[in-house]
Amino acid sequence: MSGNHFKGHEVSCCIKYFIFGFNILFWLLGMALVGIGLWAWSEKGVLSNISSITDLGGLDPVWLFMVVGGVMFILGFAGCIGALRENTFLLKFFSVFLGIIFFLELTTGVLAFVFKDWIKDQLNLFINNNIRAYRDDIDLQNLIDFTQEYWECCGAFGADDWNLNIYFNCTDGNPSREKCGVPFSCCTKDPAEDVINTQCGYDVRAKPDSEQKDYINVKGCVPQFEKWLQDNLTLVAGIFIGVALLQIFGICLAQNLVSDIEAVRASCFFT
Repeated sequence: MSGNHFKGHEVSCCIKYFIFGFNILFWLLGMALVGIGLWAWSEKGVLSNISSITDLGGLDPVWLFMVVGGVMFILGFAGCIGALRENTFLLKFFSVFLGIIFFLELTTGVLAFVFKDWIKDQLNLFINNNIRAYRDDIDLQNLIDFTQEYWECCGAFGADDWNLNIYFNCTDGNPSREKCGVPFSCCTKDPAEDVINTQCGYDVRAKPDSEQKDYINVKGCVPQFEKWLQDNLTLVAGIFIGVALLQIFGICLAQNLVSDIEAVRASCFFT
């Protein structure tokens, strides 16, 4: 009977060690992202004053590292240890957690398609909130500058959105040298310049609208983002489908391994 047991029910070593190897990479990457986030917070003094986390008016990009890293760490830990130790609880947790993430991604995609106008308004609000907090956090500042440079845009719907920032607004009482200006990331690039001119946006919004386009990108980031999505729809759809298939594949492998483990335990119990 012992021989029949091992012949009839075995835990697949291929599935077991594939899940283990795949998840240990996610586990290590998750730890690295969390470590980068903690290091960034320590450099900004957030860890010595935890209440400062909520002080920022806009988005702290470090949160992206912490959240993504935390989720990857949890999933990697559950999948890695669950496969190695043949722990059905951790494997079921891994597959259920992965299934929840897949469902949330699917729901977000459907809602984004149905409520496109609402999403656009929220994106506008999100960008404007970050414009207000532009000088409050160096990571946020770098994120906004990267976005405006990459999509060749300025503000949410135009350069005048920078009136929301206390350093760039055009009010008479503004003592800032950057008054009626925009960040350097709004400026049109000169291929002949090797060094970035960080003062290229000074006083540019004091010029007539017809002249501003000679110095800065006048298109807003929201319409430029929409254009980018339309131009790269195949790529974006391919990435989403690839991630979805990878998640479904992981769920199927975890459930298959759980079935093998439970079958072996049941046969041992009745043997």
